[in-house]
Amino acid sequence: MIKAVIFDFDGLIYDTETNEYNVLNEIFQEHGSELPMSVWGKVIGTQAGFNALTYLEEQIGKKIDHKELTKLRRDRFNERMKNEGPLPGVEEYLSAAKKAGLKIGLASSSDYEWVSTHLKNLCLFDYFECIRTSDDVEKVKPDPTLYLEAAKCLGVKPEECLVFEDSANGALAAKRAGMYCVIVPNEVTKDLDFCEVDHRLESMAAVELHELIEKIK
Repeated sequence: MIKAVIFDFDGLIYDTETNEYNVLNEIFQEHGSELPMSVWGKVIGTQAGFNALTYLEEQIGKKIDHKELTKLRRDRFNERMKNEGPLPGVEEYLSAAKKAGLKIGLASSSDYEWVSTHLKNLCLFDYFECIRTSDDVEKVKPDPTLYLEAAKCLGVKPEECLVFEDSANGALAAKRAGMYCVIVPNEVTKDLDFCEVDHRLESMAAVELHELIEKIK
């Protein structure tokens, strides 16, 4: 029996991932290069120590101004994100989960300040009974600890949790934790190689939460 739903954040609730990749690839193209999804896809949903600007230097064979390009990357990203709201169906799922009496948690490989600030700006923060981020664990996704800690915080067993993820690393973490997992890939993650999951949605707006839970059960 599903007693809790646990959401990822980046790319699942708020599409930071598509905008981040598009900004980076734009910068790469301006320097006569490309950022392949085969490279970038491996670091989505985790913290792999990958430095995109160092990779760009390696591709073009010359030094670049990291400070200048980091600022340019941040400014362009913020400009793209300022008019973004939650992804389709997210708020409806949160509302439906609350009405159904399900516990609601969040598990993110990003830090708490990043997640909480955006959730508050999106007016979604109060839906979550528990938020676990990179600040709470030694290893982030695809390690299962974030999800196990979220379940523990919510007072439920892993097998009673339904996770919503958009990335391959996140989905692997959820399944390693022994939880149900539904993937809702975005434009950047839709072609990644996912592990075996319980269901795939094009959007949370495509099916109501209670119908999805019935399919999984």
